[in-house]
Amino acid sequence: MKLKILIPILTFLLVGTLHSQTKPADTRGYIVEVGEQAPDFTMTLIDGTTQKLSDLRGQTVMLQFTASWCSVCRKEMPHIEKDIWQAYKDKGVVVIGVDRDEPLKKVKAFTKQMKVTYPMALDPGADIFGLFADKKSGVTRNVLINKEGKIIFLTRLFNEEEFETLVERIGEEVD
Repeated sequence: MKLKILIPILTFLLVGTLHSQTKPADTRGYIVEVGEQAPDFTMTLIDGTTQKLSDLRGQTVMLQFTASWCSVCRKEMPHIEKDIWQAYKDKGVVVIGVDRDEPLKKVKAFTKQMKVTYPMALDPGADIFGLFADKKSGVTRNVLINKEGKIIFLTRLFNEEEFETLVERIGEEVD
């Protein structure tokens, strides 16, 4: 009798333990994982053109989720401009800043103030952001997507070591 009760309990505990070990919780707010296909979407760039993520297949793509009010974003953007965009834009790498829920006029002014030349896109309602991370979580974050459309690296905030690893991963993709 005791064995009939004990076996289901042990099975439940074992399965729960194995499940928790195979997929650790993401404490950074992402709802996507490295190795997954990036969700597809269409974005409007600040020059008025539209761009569908899936149309960029064959290129390495980095999405930088940002906002003008984000001090960490402001710290990171010059590094993205110099170390990623200027270094790799002629090698098949596309960088797109995705500005979280701000109007066109503000995003244009922000882009000019930050002296970034990589394309910037609007994200009304943070709908694009919400495909990658919980909308309650914050920017800055970068999503690196390979030529096949799979997510290969995720960053959160601006950590110099993590940023260097991001740059290295981009270099590996273009070699």
